[in-house]
Amino acid sequence: MAEASTVPFQNLLRVPLRNGLTRPKAVRGAGVKMVNMGEIFAHDRIQNIRMDRVPLDGKERETSLLERGDLLFARQSLVLEGAGKCSVFLGDKEPVTFESHLIRARLDPAVADPLFFFYFFRSPVGRDAIRSIVEQVAAAGIRGRDLASLPVPQIPVHQQRAIANVLGTLDDKIELNHRMNETLEETARAIFKSWFVDFEPVRAKAEGRDTGLPEHITDLFPDRFKDSELGKIPAGWTIEPLDQVAHFLNGLALQKYPQEGSEYLPAIKIAELRKGVTASSGRASTKIPAQYVVEDGDVLFSWSGSLEVQLWTGGRGALNQHLFKVTSQRYPEWFYYYWIKHHLTRFRDIAADKVTTMGHIKRQHLTDALTIVPPLPTLEAMSATMDPIVSKTVNANLEVRTLAAIRDSLLPRLIAGELRVPDAEQDIEGFK
Repeated sequence: MAEASTVPFQNLLRVPLRNGLTRPKAVRGAGVKMVNMGEIFAHDRIQNIRMDRVPLDGKERETSLLERGDLLFARQSLVLEGAGKCSVFLGDKEPVTFESHLIRARLDPAVADPLFFFYFFRSPVGRDAIRSIVEQVAAAGIRGRDLASLPVPQIPVHQQRAIANVLGTLDDKIELNHRMNETLEETARAIFKSWFVDFEPVRAKAEGRDTGLPEHITDLFPDRFKDSELGKIPAGWTIEPLDQVAHFLNGLALQKYPQEGSEYLPAIKIAELRKGVTASSGRASTKIPAQYVVEDGDVLFSWSGSLEVQLWTGGRGALNQHLFKVTSQRYPEWFYYYWIKHHLTRFRDIAADKVTTMGHIKRQHLTDALTIVPPLPTLEAMSATMDPIVSKTVNANLEVRTLAAIRDSLLPRLIAGELRVPDAEQDIEGFK
């Protein structure tokens, strides 16, 4: 990036940096909403989200409430790259304060646009700047005085706003995709519950009611139940253990397969399952056995630590131990994906009962987890509904990855003057 003039961050502040409140005890239903570390790491743009509430009055209320455009920095993190994580507060229907593990920066609008600096601090160049002031003691952390003296770009405020508007367009599309995926997920889970938990079409037929489904699909559901080890299930349907419905391939100890030369596969571990591949992700050889290569759209399931299951869209990578890649030669992906989700709460309860430092489940628990399987014609008809939902979810997440990469690559070029704002707007026109 070309050399840009800089100024200490404190020169852009309307008021001095401020640490949040020592966290009072949360209260139910009353009090003031409080942003804590959890919100900072879960949300980049904070607006009208659920938070804990705390009692707050008097002088503290006057000085510690957030205003639209305030930047919030995580003072500490258990991992090096998390310290200094920046989010922006975009407003709320109610008053909101913030806790002591956060630093608030309120910028002077005459010289600094908060959205521009939000994008700066989340960009690769901004994260490098933050890393330069991180201290590693008991936990990685930053100090307010170091943040205040940090050199940041000095460009005209009207140019800052123009750049923020370009990047905000991409983030708006990213948020739209996230909301669409939330709706798709709710729809898919509701359908799965209706078919495999509540058996609503079967109950409707048994009671002579309309199923609400097209006639050709209704005809595939039975109109009576039979006894089973799981209680009443639809007649003609069977029960199979989860590990018979799908194959659970445990990952490799990837330290035994180090990167060779300039080519590599990013190591997909539990951390990557949560936040995607980052600059700190490990690297593995491209010569690992083919079955351990992860592709977009694969179902990944972490069986230890924080148990999660997801449709992977983080790009090609290498499967690390403690993760299963789940596949099946007999059943569609949506079927075993939502059966894993169905059993996930129980799996997490099992892992939480472990006395070890990292809770986990064993393969026996996969055998104990039972699934209910309809006849093949019924399953194929169900796939006509479920497959498009899964495809739309994966495609939306792949677009999010593309949009985020474009956003992060545009900022340093715009700051350096290597790219004009009108040209950047033209580049992203197709994503609006």
